[in-house]
Amino acid sequence: MACGSAAAQASRALRIAPGFASGSGSTAGRASIGDSATHSRRAARNRVGWVITAADTFMTDESNDGSSGGPGCAHLGSKRVEHGWWGQAVRPRLAIARQVRVAGGGLVAALVVVNLLLGLLPVVFVVATSWLVGRIPAIVSAGASAGAGTPAWNAFLAPFLLAGAAFVGQQALAPVQVALGELMKRRVDGWVHGRIMAAALRRTDLGAMEDPDALDALGDASRRLTGNWETPGMACAGLVALLGRYVRLLGLCVVVGVVAGWPAAAALGAATMLLRHANRAGLRRYSQVWADVTGLVRRGGYLRDLAMSDAAAKEVRVFGLTGWIADRYERAYRTWLAPIWLARRKVYVLPYLAATLVGLAVAVVVFLLIAHRGAGGDISLTELALGLQATVAALMLAAYYPECDGPTQFGMLAAEALRRFEKLSDAEPAAKTVEPQPVPAGSGSSATVRFEGVGFRYPGRKSDVLDRLDLELPAGACTAVVGVNGAGKTTLVKLLARLHEPTAGTVRFGGTDIRAIPVPQWRRQLSVVFQDFIRYELSVADNVAFGAVHAPRDPDSVRRVLDRVGLLGEFERLPEGLDTPLHRAYPNGTDLSGGQWQRVAIARCLYGLDAGARILVMDEPTAALDVRAEAEFFTQFTELTKGATVLLISHRFSSIRHADRIVVLDRGRVAEQGGHDELVAAGGRYADLFELQAERFAHD
Repeated sequence: MACGSAAAQASRALRIAPGFASGSGSTAGRASIGDSATHSRRAARNRVGWVITAADTFMTDESNDGSSGGPGCAHLGSKRVEHGWWGQAVRPRLAIARQVRVAGGGLVAALVVVNLLLGLLPVVFVVATSWLVGRIPAIVSAGASAGAGTPAWNAFLAPFLLAGAAFVGQQALAPVQVALGELMKRRVDGWVHGRIMAAALRRTDLGAMEDPDALDALGDASRRLTGNWETPGMACAGLVALLGRYVRLLGLCVVVGVVAGWPAAAALGAATMLLRHANRAGLRRYSQVWADVTGLVRRGGYLRDLAMSDAAAKEVRVFGLTGWIADRYERAYRTWLAPIWLARRKVYVLPYLAATLVGLAVAVVVFLLIAHRGAGGDISLTELALGLQATVAALMLAAYYPECDGPTQFGMLAAEALRRFEKLSDAEPAAKTVEPQPVPAGSGSSATVRFEGVGFRYPGRKSDVLDRLDLELPAGACTAVVGVNGAGKTTLVKLLARLHEPTAGTVRFGGTDIRAIPVPQWRRQLSVVFQDFIRYELSVADNVAFGAVHAPRDPDSVRRVLDRVGLLGEFERLPEGLDTPLHRAYPNGTDLSGGQWQRVAIARCLYGLDAGARILVMDEPTAALDVRAEAEFFTQFTELTKGATVLLISHRFSSIRHADRIVVLDRGRVAEQGGHDELVAAGGRYADLFELQAERFAHD
C-alpha cells in the first residue's frame, strides 16, 4: 500500500471531477468535508493488510504497480528543516512575521499596544516599589505623627498608588493579551488551513500526492494544525508577545544604566541575551530532532488510530491483533522518544549551564558595583533598591518564555512544512510543449483514443510501468484490458485521466494530443469508476451528482441513473430519500453494503455520461457485486453505455468476454488483442488465464 494512499485516492477523485478545486458547482464545498472524513477511515482500513504483512519488518517500504513509498517512507534523519542559522532561525521568523498581518490591522495594533503596556508596567512597578522603599526611613522617623495628610504620608502614598496601579494593570491586561492572542491564532491558523487546502488541490495531476517527501511535508503541516501542537497562529501571537518581553528588558537596562552606569547596563543586557541565545539555540536544535523523528511519530500515531478505528475494529479483533498493536505502539513510542530524551540532555544541560555561569558572573559584578556605590553614599536607598530589583528582573528575562518560545519555535515547523509542500506541489514536471487546441467534436474517428508509443515511469522507480505501448480505444466500442497485477492497467487509467503525463509517447483523442486540451475540458469528456472509489459521507444525491460537478445538478438524471443500477427504490424508502446521508454518524444516516456502494459509484459514472462525457472508464466496476448482481449489470451494460467509448478493466473474465475487443497487457506492453473466442482459440496468455479461472469456478 503506497504511503499516503488515502490522500492520493481522494486527490485523484477530486481532480477527475472538474470544478472541485475551484469550488464550482453547488456541491463543491461539501465534497471536501465528506472526502476528508471518508479517506481517513479508508486509510485505516486499507493499511491493516500492510500491518499484518510487515509484522517483522516495520520499517520496510512496499510498493505496487510502480507507486512509490510505503507507510515507512519517512525515514529517521530525513531532512525536514534546513540546517544553519539562516534556515533555522531567521527565515522562519520572517515567514511568521509576514503571516501576522493576516490577523487584521486592528487586531495586530491592539495586541502590540497590550504587549507594550505589559512590557512597560513591570518596569513602572520596579520603579514604584523602589521609590516606596526609599520612603520607608522617612515614615519610620516620623513615627506616630506620620498620619494621613502629613508630608511623610503623602510622600509614601504616591509610590504606593503607582505600584498598585502598575500591578492591577498587569493583572487586567494579562487576560486581554491571552484573548487577543487566541483570536490571532484562530485567524492565522484558518488562513494556513486554506493555504494547505489550496496547495493540495492546486495541481491537476497526482505528482505531489504520490511523492513521499511532499506527503511528509503535508502531513507535518496539517498534523500540527489539528493535533496538540504549537501552530503558526500561536507562533504569530508569540512573536508579538516577544515585543513586550524585550521592551521590559530594555527598560530595566535603562534603569540599571541610570543607577550603576551604562557599562553595567550593557553588560547586563549582553548577559541576558547570551542566556536567551543559549535557551533558544537549544530549543532550535531540540525542535530539529522533533522534525527528524516525524516519521516515527507518524507510525506511532497510525498504530494508535488503528486501535481506535471503527473501520479496522473487526479485523483487529478477529486476527487477534490487539496485543500486537499495543506492543508495537509502545515500541514505536519509545523509539521516537529515545532521541528526544538524548537531545534534551545534550542541547540543554551543558550549553545552558555554561551560559548560566557567565550570566551569574555578570550579575555578581553588577550587584557588587551597585552595592559599592550604595555603601559609598553615591546613590540613595531608592536607587540602591532600584538597581538591585532591575538587575534581578532583567536576569529573569533570560529564562524560557512559555507564551513565546515554544509557540514560535514549534509553530514555525508547521509554517516551514507548508512552505516545503507548496514548493514541491508547485514543481510542475517537465512536459512537452503543445499548442492548445479545443476538444474534438463529433463521434466516429474523432472520438477514438490512441496510445502511441507511450511509456511511463513513476518518480524514483528504476523500471518503466508502460513501455512503448500502442493501444487504440475505438469510438463507441468497449475495449477490455486484462493482465496480472503490476501489468500497468491502473497506470493506463491515470494517463488517460491526465493524473500523470507520459514520460514518452503521446495519447491522442481524435488525432489531437490530449496535452493540448485544457485539463478541465478534457476531464469533462471522461466518466470514471476507480477500483478504490471514494465513499462520500454525504447525501445519496451528492454521491451521484459528483460525477459532473461542472454542470447544474439534474435531479431527474440522478433518479434515472439510480434506477438503472437498481437502487432508486431502496433509497426512496430511506427517511430522507435521496437526501439521506450515507453514514450512521449523521442523523437519519444509513450505511451501505460493499455492493451497494459499488452501484452508487457506477451511478456516479453514468451520471457523468448523461452530462456529456464521451469516454467511460471502469476499473473493476463489479468487484464488490455478487454473481447475480454482476450478471444483471452486464446484461444491460451495452444499453447503459450506448454511444460511449468504454475502457473496461476487470479480473473477472465473465465480465469482459462480451467486450468488442480484449487487450492483454504484459510488462507494460500489449501482448495480445482480439475478441474472446479469437484469443481463446489462439491458446496464448489470455487463454491460459481464462482456463485457470474457468477451472476454479468449475471446481467450486
